Amino acid sequence: MNSDLPLELADLVARALALAEPGRAILGIAGPPGAGKTTFALALVAAIEAERPGLAVHVPMDGFHLADVELARLGLADRKGAPDTFDADGYRALLHRLRADGPRETVYAPAFDRELEQPVAGSIPVGPEARLVVSEGNYLLLPEPRWRAAREQCDEVWWVDTGADERTRRLERRHERFGKTAEQARRFVRDVDGTNALLVAPGRDDADLVVPGDLDLSL
Repeated sequence: MNSDLPLELADLVARALALAEPGRAILGIAGPPGAGKTTFALALVAAIEAERPGLAVHVPMDGFHLADVELARLGLADRKGAPDTFDADGYRALLHRLRADGPRETVYAPAFDRELEQPVAGSIPVGPEARLVVSEGNYLLLPEPRWRAAREQCDEVWWVDTGADERTRRLERRHERFGKTAEQARRFVRDVDGTNALLVAPGRDDADLVVPGDLDLSL
C-alpha cells in the first residue's frame, strides 16, 4: 500500500489506465460514509474520459441497496446503508459478469436514484469498449465472506481518507437535503453512519492505495 507519497489526479489517472492495459479491469473505491467516494470516482472517470473517451465507466455499489419495501419487510428500514441492507451477492455477481463478459457484450448495471432514495435496475450500460470499471462502496474491504468475494473481483481497491468532522458535516447536510430534519440527520449520522464508519475503518490498512479526501480533483 502506498499512502505516503503526494498524489495528484493525473498520477491516479495514469495508475488506473495502467490497470486496464491487459484487458478490462475493475477498480474499487472504498471508505467510510461521507468520505467523498462518489465525488472522487466520478472525477477519476471524467478525467480518464477526457483522455480516452469511452474507456471508463462508473458503476456504484449503491445500485445494490435493497428497496425500501424489502427493508421494511426485513425490519431493517432504520438501518438503511448498513452492510446487511445491500445485496452483496448480487454485487459480486455483477462484478464477476463485467469481468467475464467484457468485452463481448453490453452489461447493464443498476444505479441509485438519490431523489427517490431507491435502486433503479438496468440504468448503466457497460459496453464492450469500456476497459475500466470504477465501482465505489463502503464495504469493499469489509472482511466478511460475501464482501471479500466482491473485493476479489477487483484488480485494486483504493481508500478515500477524509477526517471524521468533515464526513459528519457532509452526511448531515446530505440527509437534510433528502428530507430528514436536522435532528433526524444528526441521529442517523451518529447511530447508523457512525457505526458503519467504525466497522469499515480497519479496511484502510488493506487498501492498495490511500487517496487523501482533500485531493485536488482538477487537472
